[in-house]
Amino acid sequence: MKKKITLKHIARELGVSISTVSKALKNSVEIGADTKEKIQVYAKLHNYKPNNIAVSLKNKRTKNIGVIIPDIVHHFFTTVLRGIENYAITQGYNVIVCLSDESFDKEVINMELLANGSIDGFIMALSAGTQLKGDYNHLKEVTEQGIPLVLFDRVTNEINCDKVVINDREGAYQAVTKFIKDGRTKIAMITTDERFSVSRDRTAGYKQALLDNNMTYDERLILKFPTMEIDEKAIEDFFNTTQVDAVLSVNEIFGIASMRFVQTIGLRIPEDISFIGFTDGILSKYASPGLTAVAQHGELMGEIAAQMLIEKIEIEVEVEEEEIYVTRILEPTLIERGSTRNHKS
Repeated sequence: MKKKITLKHIARELGVSISTVSKALKNSVEIGADTKEKIQVYAKLHNYKPNNIAVSLKNKRTKNIGVIIPDIVHHFFTTVLRGIENYAITQGYNVIVCLSDESFDKEVINMELLANGSIDGFIMALSAGTQLKGDYNHLKEVTEQGIPLVLFDRVTNEINCDKVVINDREGAYQAVTKFIKDGRTKIAMITTDERFSVSRDRTAGYKQALLDNNMTYDERLILKFPTMEIDEKAIEDFFNTTQVDAVLSVNEIFGIASMRFVQTIGLRIPEDISFIGFTDGILSKYASPGLTAVAQHGELMGEIAAQMLIEKIEIEVEVEEEEIYVTRILEPTLIERGSTRNHKS
């Protein structure tokens, strides 16, 4: 029996993307006439037939995307949401947003609620509770139901799905390199438990930059919180007992809280101590002095996540083909402000 030809076969043979083949077979105006004709002729010649299961699923679409984020306090997540919604609207999709509040239980409840026929796919960043617990069964159940999932920022290798992240290791590496160029020698880091993917990668970049510049990696210079919750008492104890001249913070909230405390004990920023934090948010821009930040490009991340998800939703699934998953890695940008010295001057 002759094997049924699939979208993937056509794409591979003609050197185009699966998305292009799918749109050409639907006579989309987005595809050029020559490419469209070539694809349609090839499909007819090889007796291509759409997958009936996929067509059935398509007819049941809600045109809704479910987005689950850990919180709305961090400016980063609001920028990702903006990017998701901006792209989704152009494609005729609505966005339903739920908060997990960093809770494993709330994340599970939200997924169960939305997966019950309310949405066509999920975009989400894992909650702190989920990463600490290490239980991803709710995600596996959703993907096994055939519901597309895209993870962003906080991700896990336990789940096969598309992902979009910033190069956290490189961002931390750039920040520490900046400190070293400015003549800093006692560089601290404020981070969280390494079960959080972003904290693990940012700590790795911090350590690598020190070692590459022949500096000592000293764990006594790392203040580590067990969760994403800020501990102001721990910050005070750390700076009262540890002499440092630069601090890399895993997020802007930890960084700005630390800046505020060191100023109360008479340290000048950036003359005595410099700060860099991840996420170029509103707090970073309006802190005094402004916080030099590793920009995570949240809006772009959201747009890419939405594009990846909608493409998965709209491409007819070929059941005999193995699913292909992609991880998009965005490059960070260091935005310099008053919390660091300008080494060029």
